[in-house]
Amino acid sequence: MEEKSPVAIAAEIVGSQAALARALGVKSPTVHQWITGERPVPADHCPTIERLTGGVVTCEQLNDSVDWAYIRAAPLTA
Repeated sequence: MEEKSPVAIAAEIVGSQAALARALGVKSPTVHQWITGERPVPADHCPTIERLTGGVVTCEQLNDSVDWAYIRAAPLTA
């Protein structure tokens, strides 16, 4: 059995690919491309997906080209 992509898991949690697309302000085909690996999940969408899934799907799972540990540790600026 093939392992589900993190985006597919996120879509299931949110309700559907269409629901995830609406929540992110993108089109459903874009979410499908993320699921199939045709396109990477842009880093700016990862925190929202992580929040929508209650942390079940993490930024690290969605886009491993970003140093999320560094970003998480960075102080917020006003």
